[in-house]
Amino acid sequence: MGISFDKAFGVHERAVQTRIQRAEILANNLANADTPGYKARDIDFSAVMAGVQTGDELPVEKTNSAHLSGLTAAEGNLLYRTPSQPSLDGNTVDTQTELVEYSRNTLEYQAAFQFLSDRMSSLSKAIKGE
Repeated sequence: MGISFDKAFGVHERAVQTRIQRAEILANNLANADTPGYKARDIDFSAVMAGVQTGDELPVEKTNSAHLSGLTAAEGNLLYRTPSQPSLDGNTVDTQTELVEYSRNTLEYQAAFQFLSDRMSSLSKAIKGE
C-alpha cells in the first residue's frame, strides 16, 4: 500500500498554489497603480477552492514545450475589481485596498504553508516509525 499525497494533503497543496498566484495578481495591481486605464484584477479564492473540491477544475498538462499553457483554475476565476472610487484616467487600482488584500493573502498563505509543513513532518515521523 503506497502513500497517496493527494489524500494526505487534501486541498491544502492547491490552496498554497492559489495563494501564490493571487499574490502575483495583487502585486501586478500595485505595480500598475499609476498606469492610465489599468483595471485591477483579483481571483475568487472560494470559487477556485470549490472547483478543486468538486473536481470541476481541468488539469492542464503540456506534453511538448511548444504547447501553449492552458488556464489554471485561478486564471479561470480571474475577475476585475470594482473600484470604490475610480480615477479620472480609468485606473481602478486602490493602493490601500490592494495592500490590505496582499497582506491578508500573505497571512493566509503562511497558515496554509504551515499546515502543509506540519503534515509533511507528521508523515515523515510516521514513515520513520517515531
